Amino acid sequence: MPELPEVETVRRGLAPHLDGALIETLVLNRADLRFPFPSDLVQRVSGRRVLTLGRRAKYLLIPLNSGETLILHLGMSGRMIVERGGEADATAEFHHDVPRLKQHDHVIFRLEGGTQVVFNDPRRFGSLDLQPNDRLEETPSLAALGLEPLGNALNRDALAGLLAGRRTPMKAALLDQRLIAGLGNIYVCEALHRSRIAPTRPAGSLAGREVDALVIAIRDVLAEAIEAGGSTLRDFRHEDGSLGYFQHAFRVYDREGEPCPTPGCRGLVRRLVQSGRSTFHCLECQR
Repeated sequence: MPELPEVETVRRGLAPHLDGALIETLVLNRADLRFPFPSDLVQRVSGRRVLTLGRRAKYLLIPLNSGETLILHLGMSGRMIVERGGEADATAEFHHDVPRLKQHDHVIFRLEGGTQVVFNDPRRFGSLDLQPNDRLEETPSLAALGLEPLGNALNRDALAGLLAGRRTPMKAALLDQRLIAGLGNIYVCEALHRSRIAPTRPAGSLAGREVDALVIAIRDVLAEAIEAGGSTLRDFRHEDGSLGYFQHAFRVYDREGEPCPTPGCRGLVRRLVQSGRSTFHCLECQR
């Protein structure tokens, strides 16, 4: 499933096409994705102008001049495709290896001037909702989300407060969306390795300097992944169909048996399963 850097990459790619654009018509080619669309979605969106795209955790936010905001989740295989004249707008020099099947074009934003933005989702695990701005943070998808890991909200005091007294494993705490919003399995593995913290440690056991190191590691790994275009695993694609390549910079994720990349460490990357998910770490330098 796309993680925060992938969604942020999509937001940045869509912004030049959608910010300030007039949605002449919204086309729905089915009645639902993971959840049913609001019954009057077409009427509430068609003819509205998009303001400035946003993001909350792994959700893309499309605010409209009607005082409502579209909340879009890419699911496991969703992608946003920008088209001009019926052709995808390929703006990045990446390899395209998964053909797009138009029967999976479930939502189409037809913009003034002829551009289309298409939500293509083969597995239909994505979602699209529309909520009034004054109730946005109360909607079920957003209400329970914790701190954003990018920006000033996540700092030493905030993270120490979130982890204080928790006996759950460190990795489980970081994956808890009620604490920190948007962190997923890949980037938690990478951040814990960079900060030399074992994923199995009780979350409340971190000392002050360890909390500092973890905050820095979370910010750095997310920023580097966004800069690289995200981590394309399985189906994920950007808005122009291009692939992200941060996976080539993974230090531990999916590198079981390889030498630990920490300078001076003689350990190997190990894999263990926590709550049904693979964790990649080094027993030697992560304590």
